[in-house]
Amino acid sequence: MAAHRISERAVTGFANASHYDEHRPSYPLDALVRLMDAAAVSSLSGARIVDLAAGTGKLTELLSARGEQFDIVAVEPHEGMREQLARKHLNNVTVKSGLSTAIPVEPESVDAVFAAQAFHWFANEASLKEIHRVLKPGSVLGLIWNAEDYNSPQSHPASSTWQSTIRDHLFSLDAVTNDHEPRFRHDQWRNVFENQVSSTPITAAIAGGTNSLFSLPLGEEKVKWSVWLEKEALWSRLRTLGHVAVLEGEQLEATRRVFESALSGDDVERNAKGEILVQGTTVLAWTSKIP
Repeated sequence: MAAHRISERAVTGFANASHYDEHRPSYPLDALVRLMDAAAVSSLSGARIVDLAAGTGKLTELLSARGEQFDIVAVEPHEGMREQLARKHLNNVTVKSGLSTAIPVEPESVDAVFAAQAFHWFANEASLKEIHRVLKPGSVLGLIWNAEDYNSPQSHPASSTWQSTIRDHLFSLDAVTNDHEPRFRHDQWRNVFENQVSSTPITAAIAGGTNSLFSLPLGEEKVKWSVWLEKEALWSRLRTLGHVAVLEGEQLEATRRVFESALSGDDVERNAKGEILVQGTTVLAWTSKIP
């Protein structure tokens, strides 16, 4: 996305905030605990946390329910999503308009910054500088994504043929819709951290030292999960993806045909209720501010 405004793809792709909130999943509690531990805020009573690009508050809700009574600033640039979050009236949560390049808090005032299902939208140097500005020295930037196998990077092995088929179709939509915004499935978000390192000792010396804002290597963990969904609930979840939500006419019909065909395969596992087994991974990553 551009450094100083929300992406137009995000504005249109997430226009139906209530649909997003209803059909997007929350995060596994095990993954949340690991993220809290990595950020050193578990048991840190009253810690000030920025939930950056908080969306409709999937992570915000979990943070608000924690016993530490965190002081949470939920920053969200998308008006519809921000309004959806504000209507929840979560405890100890202040909802604010802001950007990854303009976080509305004081310098070095935050114990942790979290970005859930969002960092790929603003994985750029300007955002890292702003996150670095608001974090206390040594504090952590924590990232988390839910990725169903059908919406994962192509390097991630899918658990079934049907999910791989849908994933291939989702990647093919990039060219069809002329949408080249990096999503989590494109697996490019790490580049901004790797690129912050000066290329040689000589260039670092000329620049007066390292350009690094955050520590490397990144900490990373994955938590596997699965869920049973009715077919239409699965379709509704698929439609919350920004690049699918904007489809209309023949493009939408073609995507539905791929969906129906994939789910007619022999490898689709169903329970006694006819619900479909959907598998995915919650990906965690974290890094500390270099003072």
